[in-house]
Amino acid sequence: MEPSNALQLDPLGTEHAPNTLVDGKRRQLLQTATLAAGVSMLGLSSTATGAWAAGSDKPEKTEIKIGFIPLTDCASVVMASLLGFDKKYGIKIVLSKEASWAGVRDKLANGELDAAHVLSGLIYGVQMGIGGQKKDMAILMGLNNNGQAITLSKKLADKGAVDGPSLAKLMASDKREYTFAQTFPTGTHAMWLYYWLAANGVNPLKDAKVITVPPPQMVANMRVGNMDGFCVGEPWGHRAIVDGVGITAITTQEIWKDHPEKVLGTTAEFAAKNPNTCRALIAAVLEAGKWIDASLANKNKMAEAIADKSYVNTSKDVIDQRIMGRYQNGLGKTWDDPNYMKFYNDGLVNFPYLSDGMWFMTQHRRWGLLKTDPDYLAVAKSVSQIALYKDAAAMTGTPVPKDALRTSKLMDGTVWDGKNPAAYAASFKIHA
Repeated sequence: MEPSNALQLDPLGTEHAPNTLVDGKRRQLLQTATLAAGVSMLGLSSTATGAWAAGSDKPEKTEIKIGFIPLTDCASVVMASLLGFDKKYGIKIVLSKEASWAGVRDKLANGELDAAHVLSGLIYGVQMGIGGQKKDMAILMGLNNNGQAITLSKKLADKGAVDGPSLAKLMASDKREYTFAQTFPTGTHAMWLYYWLAANGVNPLKDAKVITVPPPQMVANMRVGNMDGFCVGEPWGHRAIVDGVGITAITTQEIWKDHPEKVLGTTAEFAAKNPNTCRALIAAVLEAGKWIDASLANKNKMAEAIADKSYVNTSKDVIDQRIMGRYQNGLGKTWDDPNYMKFYNDGLVNFPYLSDGMWFMTQHRRWGLLKTDPDYLAVAKSVSQIALYKDAAAMTGTPVPKDALRTSKLMDGTVWDGKNPAAYAASFKIHA
């Protein structure tokens, strides 16, 4: 069942409070209208609906419980449900709001959740047995690129620490224990934080204390002085600025343009037992991502929808600025960022690149989480469900990259192409 306070949208994106304005019959009509509107907005034919929901293609499991953490980048999973793209492919997404990434990990592993909006690095951590009990995992698709940030406290900013170099200078001159927070030990935010600190000459394992805090609790913890800085997904970086407790030192897209971030994750067992369900789920979320990225109007409707207390539980204006690429750092600087959070980008966001998974493993090795070099490519091939993804991409007309490895240049000039991961992992001057 959807949460009783779930937001309902009509075709124009207008909110309706459930159980008051919308009775059961009208809710059904609204959902039908919303699906039709969502399909027509994307120029898709609703006649294709039954093609992947019958015969040998029928989903093995039609009701899928999907966990999510209150972050802007849960949007494509939420909108796949709210706009009815799930129904188009013969499934029903049942959303489950979770309190922490550790909770998501445990519920995925024990089957309480069928799939989840989850950190790329968490999936690989569980796969390798370093982020919890070892279990074979699967990444069905990427959910977003970009859109996270590293925040420093207003107190640090007042002392001149407003970016990496000035933070390193302050830490060297004003000796004390500096505390930084990430959201999960093997997750994306931990790796962005570690990479940024190390690129500025700070060893995150020796020169600082790093703690784990769930995303929605970051701003409150900074407000009471529990940390000097944190790395987290939006809208919590912008929320720290709005609340006057922090400033944005760097966005993660400045660390790595178009970096991998959240994925649609599940267990290898679920993917093997339910391939048709997984194809349908990927297709539904692809269409939702395409819908979000299609226009500023759609982004605005999305921000309004996910701000609801059932999802991110914040004000719309905390979400909608950065989702449009309109940034401020809390120190008077404003800019339009072309590399804001993207959910589709002609499928470049969503393809489960082998090199993306391998990069996280290289960083786990760099920081001593992995004690030896794994067979990076073999592990990535087992986790990334490229065949299932390609089927779903064909269903939705989503372009597929020619190569499962991609080349990227990170903030320190280091080039990552996935071709020699062991040498890459060993190449950094600052490491565990």
